[in-house]
Amino acid sequence: MDDMKVLIVDDEMRIRKLINDFLTLKGYKCIEAADGEEAVEVFFSDKNIGIIILDVMMPRMNGWDVVKTIRQSSRVPIIMLTARGEEQDELHGFDLGVDEYISKPFSPKILTARVDAVLRRTRSGSSEDIVCGKVTINKAAHTVLADGQAVDLSFKEFELLEYFINNKNIALSRDNILNNVWDYDYFGDSRTIDTHVKKLRAKLGPCGDQIKTIWGMGYKFTEQ
Repeated sequence: MDDMKVLIVDDEMRIRKLINDFLTLKGYKCIEAADGEEAVEVFFSDKNIGIIILDVMMPRMNGWDVVKTIRQSSRVPIIMLTARGEEQDELHGFDLGVDEYISKPFSPKILTARVDAVLRRTRSGSSEDIVCGKVTINKAAHTVLADGQAVDLSFKEFELLEYFINNKNIALSRDNILNNVWDYDYFGDSRTIDTHVKKLRAKLGPCGDQIKTIWGMGYKFTEQ
């Protein structure tokens, strides 16, 4: 995996070791931190960290505060781990800019698949702009313009927008979106999609109207 590293942050040593062992078998280079403050120190001192796997409940600095600190200067993908399964916790994570959300206990194989999926898309970008109506995305630069204005999206919001634009004017079911944007064994429901669409519409401003709701089915992205 070149020089790219995975930063694993959890106050439980056995959890860190479990994740580290599985990712190492897949060829990833892993680095660990036992609490939030250490995670921030490690992240800003090592420029080769390409993705973070981050626990929520930790001493010294919790996961939410780590995300807030890192998001001030970096869009590095973040997968959040938590013992909680409450919807409000998940929504809070997405509000802060978390890209993925996994509740404990979790399958190490599923976690590894999510890391694969995130990094595969990160590296497969094209340098060309994709335009649909007043929305422009550049996959390689991971940038979005809505009516000429820069829009700051999370990794998963960007993937969702890209999928919509690549399938413009096509009615897409929630199952279809899950299978293509969340391309792994996803243990969740359609609320995840609806949450992302709601946030995406808000961030796109007036251009958010290009995302049409198909009642009882899903969504469609139009050029106007």
